[in-house]
Amino acid sequence: MDNRNVVMNPHDNLLTLEEHFYALQDVKEPNVFRNLFPYEEVPKIVFNHRVVPMNMPDEIWITDTTFRDGQQSRAPYSTEQIVTLYDYMHRLSGPKGVIRQSEFFLYSEKDRNAAYKCMERGYEFPEVTSWIRANKKDFEFVREMGIKETGILVSCSDYHIFYKMKMTRKQAMEHYLSVVRECLETGVRPRCHLEDITRSDIYGFVIPFCLELQKLGESYGIPIKIRACDTMGYGVNFTGAAIPRSVPGIIYGLNVHAGVPSNMIEWHGHNDFYKAVVNSSTAWLYGASAVNCSLFGIGERTGNTPLEAMVFEYAQLRGTLDGMDTTVITEMAEYYEKEIGYKLPSRTPFVGKNFNVTRAGIHADGLLKNEEIYNIFDTEKFLNRPVMVAVSNTSGLAGIAHWINTYFRLKGEQCVTKSDPLIGYVKEWVDQEYESGRVTSLTDEELLKIIDEGCKVCNCTIGA
Repeated sequence: MDNRNVVMNPHDNLLTLEEHFYALQDVKEPNVFRNLFPYEEVPKIVFNHRVVPMNMPDEIWITDTTFRDGQQSRAPYSTEQIVTLYDYMHRLSGPKGVIRQSEFFLYSEKDRNAAYKCMERGYEFPEVTSWIRANKKDFEFVREMGIKETGILVSCSDYHIFYKMKMTRKQAMEHYLSVVRECLETGVRPRCHLEDITRSDIYGFVIPFCLELQKLGESYGIPIKIRACDTMGYGVNFTGAAIPRSVPGIIYGLNVHAGVPSNMIEWHGHNDFYKAVVNSSTAWLYGASAVNCSLFGIGERTGNTPLEAMVFEYAQLRGTLDGMDTTVITEMAEYYEKEIGYKLPSRTPFVGKNFNVTRAGIHADGLLKNEEIYNIFDTEKFLNRPVMVAVSNTSGLAGIAHWINTYFRLKGEQCVTKSDPLIGYVKEWVDQEYESGRVTSLTDEELLKIIDEGCKVCNCTIGA
């Protein structure tokens, strides 16, 4: 054993050796972990069987990047659309502010105007924060607008440091610290976005850099937030996986070795390997208080962690929604399709039009007997979306009427009955389809077409 001090570990209340001090390893050649990321092969997941403990923080929350990363893969939102979506997020957030922050670009006058209008709402949650380039002009925008926290891009893998920035690790660290210092001098809380952390040298650069950030924050009396960015979606949640791909290992390293408290650690994931949601949940479990998301996962390339997914992950992990109004998720989905013109894939969990629609005959039979058999939870209560059964040869007049009432969300006197001429018209067409040899369920598009035709023939209007 070396001569490190014996100290009490606050995480488990056991005596342990004081942590090593991790110094910057200013290598001459970039370490791009070619053994893990051979470009001509599929990346490799390796294991060192080092297990770190779960360390769920006392409080966890969600932050939003819909108006930043979410705008990098689609046409920019209008100011009106941003304000409307921001209002929705405020309603979804609930009285405890589970949706804690939302970040904005400040590049253009339109961006700044949208941020201003959202700030004018006066909501405590989500707090309006910014994402800026590391230059004086952008810092001035932040200061003039009265924004209290801003994100700053600090790329941390050698891919970025050597190949993109053409610097050494020491040069990059000195540059980043000077930028952060400039931000601190404006009185703004910095949020350092550690880009490409899942391909970085965690103990040779990331931890030493975060230790310096901690010192800098202490000297100014302003805590510095760390956002661990899985920019390429390489992170894995597996127990015993080796860094830099191990999400538990990264969060543990930031928390324990760099001394960054949980409430200053945030995870930002991408979905390139279908792991955005599970990695975000893992970050929570191992010590990050915040996970960064975008509405419906819309973001760079394959997208970000879907915000609506983490709302329900939160509820499952905490055993409560803490007052979040999840019916707003359905309203937002409808707004995207009807007002923004963005078509959500039909099988997207929680929001796709086929999310809780059953087509298999045996499943439909079960649902009609008791919807709990094949519905994940009370979707009408939590999402204002009653469970639906697709129309087939066994649906009958009542089944067709049920489909129409549910699809169009008809209530009371608006509801159609099996005796309505429209239902008879549709039933006749359905019977003809299956008499002709059809074996599959009818699609929504087919039904809507024949319903529209039937309304004209029967001289009636749905919902009238």
